[in-house]
Amino acid sequence: MRIGLIAISGLRVCDADILARGLSFPSLSGRAKEIEALPSLGLLTLAGMTPSEIEVDYLEVRDVDQENLPTHFDAVALSTLTATAKESYRLAARFREIGTIVILGGLHATLCPTEAQQHVDCLAIGEGEVIWPQMMADLLANKLKPTYDARAVGTFDFANSPIPRFDLLTPDRYPRFTVQTQRGCPLSCEFCAASMRLNPKFRTKPVDRVMAEIRFLKDLYRRPFIEFADDNTFADKRHGKKLMRALAKEQVRWFTETDVSVADDEDLIKMMRDAGCQQILIGFESPNFSTMNGVEQKSNWKARRTEKYLKAIETIQKHGVTVNGCFIFGMDGDGPESFSHVLDFVDQSGLYDVQMTYLTPFPGTPLHHRLTEEGRILSADASEKCTLFDINFKPDSMSVEELRTGYLNLLTKIYDEEFVAQRYRNFRQHLRQQIKERRAHDPS
Repeated sequence: MRIGLIAISGLRVCDADILARGLSFPSLSGRAKEIEALPSLGLLTLAGMTPSEIEVDYLEVRDVDQENLPTHFDAVALSTLTATAKESYRLAARFREIGTIVILGGLHATLCPTEAQQHVDCLAIGEGEVIWPQMMADLLANKLKPTYDARAVGTFDFANSPIPRFDLLTPDRYPRFTVQTQRGCPLSCEFCAASMRLNPKFRTKPVDRVMAEIRFLKDLYRRPFIEFADDNTFADKRHGKKLMRALAKEQVRWFTETDVSVADDEDLIKMMRDAGCQQILIGFESPNFSTMNGVEQKSNWKARRTEKYLKAIETIQKHGVTVNGCFIFGMDGDGPESFSHVLDFVDQSGLYDVQMTYLTPFPGTPLHHRLTEEGRILSADASEKCTLFDINFKPDSMSVEELRTGYLNLLTKIYDEEFVAQRYRNFRQHLRQQIKERRAHDPS
């Protein structure tokens, strides 16, 4: 028995102007290349749980319509984002035509199971680790069911997490490797389409398990750069500090995502720096309280933090950890003035890097439900526009064209070569000053 684990890779943007402009800016195109080159951690993890009786291959496909379709698999398991869902269905159809069993799982399959089920032989809903062993046993016995729903089985215990099959990757193909230290998020943002939609329970992975994965990567690849595939790495500060103490011994460089509360604990930031943290990505969404009011649906936590954004960025970056600030455009209450507000905020804060996206109503999210009820979704069958860089909704405080034009204009200003260089220079200057002050205070 041979199974192919297939990820549909590559950057997807429908708007040709944004694609062309974005990739013309070095600071943005570099990050885009890093993201699209990341291997599928989900598939590699499932490979680590596959019984030895099944031979496993890992492939990445950029063009699902390419002529040369692998014909040596008994079954394939596809991984797709919402933006590439239609592509995955076309690829599934081609495999099924030649008699290959097609399994589909992941976030889009979980959020849109009725749609996805029509295109595959077997649908995996929810966390794959919970149901994969049974699926493989049934595959070997030729008794594979049409649907496996992890939500009916339980929550995956990270104490049982396997080491992903990083050894299946082509050497020197990947500039970064993904490792997961936690899953879910204690916050509940209306627009979020991350792993919390697979299972809402927030969990951390035992630190020894995380270290085992990192050491495995170090054995395979020289000085791997790690990108933690977490929704919110430091939501649990105690776990975060334990992780940093262990990570400091490994001498690796890494990047992760977390929320702005990390700035509340300067000891943690210092530990992150000393453990090799190069940058953290923080979703600020908007610097305005009125825009953020109600976005986080449990306690309105994000809105209540907006007034602390500037101080938080200063606190984090002064310790040598750069911040990549994320902003979302088109949120309710945001008119054309929102673009100048963000530009001023970036200038004032000295953010090292910036990520700009449109508000994106991913299927299955509270945002999508609300905008559908309000009649504000432009096309109900436009999953290919769920890229973060395409518009598929009507803003409430400006027109679609104003949103697009304002975004394109701001893109040019934010990623202007001199503006970026100025932010980088200011960071290095402030960092040198901080180092001098620390040495003066503690000469040892």
